Amino acid sequence: MRRREFLGVVAGVAVAWPLAAHAQQRDRMRRIGVLMPYAEGDREGQAFVAALREGLQKLGWAESRNIRIDYRWATPSDAVSIQRFAKELVALQPDLILTQSTPTTAALLQQTRTIPIVFAQVVDPVGSGFVASFPRPGGNITGFINLEPTMAGKWLELLKEIAPRVNRAAFLFNPATAPYAEIYLGPFKSAAPSFAVEGIAAPVHNASELESVIAAQARESNGGLIVMPDTFLNAHRAEITALAARYRLPAVYAFRFFAELGGLLSYGSDPPDNFRRAATYADKILKGAKPGELPVQAPVKFEMVINLKTAKALGLDVPLFLQQRADEVIE
Repeated sequence: MRRREFLGVVAGVAVAWPLAAHAQQRDRMRRIGVLMPYAEGDREGQAFVAALREGLQKLGWAESRNIRIDYRWATPSDAVSIQRFAKELVALQPDLILTQSTPTTAALLQQTRTIPIVFAQVVDPVGSGFVASFPRPGGNITGFINLEPTMAGKWLELLKEIAPRVNRAAFLFNPATAPYAEIYLGPFKSAAPSFAVEGIAAPVHNASELESVIAAQARESNGGLIVMPDTFLNAHRAEITALAARYRLPAVYAFRFFAELGGLLSYGSDPPDNFRRAATYADKILKGAKPGELPVQAPVKFEMVINLKTAKALGLDVPLFLQQRADEVIE
């Protein structure tokens, strides 16, 4: 073989090798762990992981073809199971693990500082010690926050707009599942005087306390309720909306699934959209990106839902301007 021909063959192999290696890497079965803070049968939890699968499929990742997804489900108040499932997923040595809440993310980081982790919804990743900063998370983790702290003031504003007589508002949360509570409580209490409202922190520690706390707010007239973004409260959404209705308490929520169950008004991000966006980070990591170099991102899709049927039951006349601002009005 002549020297020029030989060099041409070598060059052709050199070009083809990275392409072949990349194709082989993409075609081989990859493994993703998913740790969810919901019971396995929870409708919203299932909708979130369906959005994740949808996002992955659009990027060329399909179960049983080139990815395997191992799911673990634990209710938010079951800390023992969350720790056990985090350990189980890490032991599988997946290519990455996706999670949602602050407690599940913390549990995973206790088990691994090497396997890439993507959180689809976390409130305060810097304050929780998960990442060094939004632009440069560092370590083995990155992801998406669900709501900015300033939303607390917006929820209070919406409560006053839909129920103008409210002069006392309780902020509901579970300290165990919302250790970040102060990030919302601070802006909530700061905003309260400007709306002529007394802002009250209303912690609950288990489901049995929900009724007593909500009933306490209803004993005096002109009370209202704001339900903090909290996986425990999300899991007990049916009980909370039913109690608010029973005690005739105007309430504002962070997510639309509360309004769909009879909650008065919800305003916040769209969780399935965050899961679809999390799929883009999973794709990047599976292709070789380092999670610590992918910036933490804020939500981009927000929605407001008003339940007019609930408003009518509470004797509230929802202003037309508020209805016009809503993304959906349930009648």
